[in-house]
Amino acid sequence: MKPTAKIWHNGNMIDWHDAKIHVLSHAISYGSAVFEGVRCYETKTGPKVFRLNEHVRRIFDSAKIYRMDMSAFTPDQIAQAMLDLVRVNELKSCYFRPIALRGYGQLGVNGQGNPIEVYIACWEWGKYLGEDAITQGVDVCISSWNRMAPNTLPALAKSAGNYNNSQLIKMEALANGYSEGIALDVNGYISEGSGENIFVVRDGVIYTPAIATSVLPGITRDSIVKLAQHMGIPLIEGGVPREMLYVADEIFFTGTAVEVTPVRSVDKITIGSGSRGPVTEKLQSKFFGIVNGTEEDIFGWLTAV
Repeated sequence: MKPTAKIWHNGNMIDWHDAKIHVLSHAISYGSAVFEGVRCYETKTGPKVFRLNEHVRRIFDSAKIYRMDMSAFTPDQIAQAMLDLVRVNELKSCYFRPIALRGYGQLGVNGQGNPIEVYIACWEWGKYLGEDAITQGVDVCISSWNRMAPNTLPALAKSAGNYNNSQLIKMEALANGYSEGIALDVNGYISEGSGENIFVVRDGVIYTPAIATSVLPGITRDSIVKLAQHMGIPLIEGGVPREMLYVADEIFFTGTAVEVTPVRSVDKITIGSGSRGPVTEKLQSKFFGIVNGTEEDIFGWLTAV
């Protein structure tokens, strides 16, 4: 990670190396933090943040689910802070990490009396699964770890604690020679990757797991759904059985970090032709055209810095 000059903390710009918390902060012991991942893209007319308001809304939603009081800040303040960070750090493109956490105070399971600390950092970050992944695709496996069952941990919240499950999925996949793992839900249906939503293409129809299968409602996921609808590509949200992956014509991941990344094999079974398929390529082309500013922003997704 390449440090930038400033990080935003509770309304102030502080030096990167001064962004510290106490070891007994509630978030350290109990994972009581919610966060976001947001991208800012370089365009011919300057840096622009992708779906800024939707990301800000989601961190406030996540905080509400976990009874974290964010009333000291407004969504507009958090959004503006990200725009200010790009200017202060003189970046053309970047990845943001806004995070709200329960800080230092009482130590016990109930952290509602602890102060809420909000930090926003940004830095340059390339392709999450490698530069070649966008065109060549990645090799993945079905994880032995399931996603959280309903009414255990809230999958709709992007919370730090949920990512202990993600770490197990990712580390297991890497240990076995794969780039990523795909988790099943408690009923054995496809859920998502360690940090990505998943789409399956069969006979020209796109299938994606429903929100009820313990998936995070991804911002990029929603973007691809809207793009598919706009482009007239049939899309069905529902239960996706594991074996459907093996007979798919195409599979691709979506997420802020991975953007739109094809999958070339699952459990060493080649998907389709073993390379990026035509539906994936069409959606990629449209997505990157919008975020890079070479195509019209028909949905109003970009916020200029």
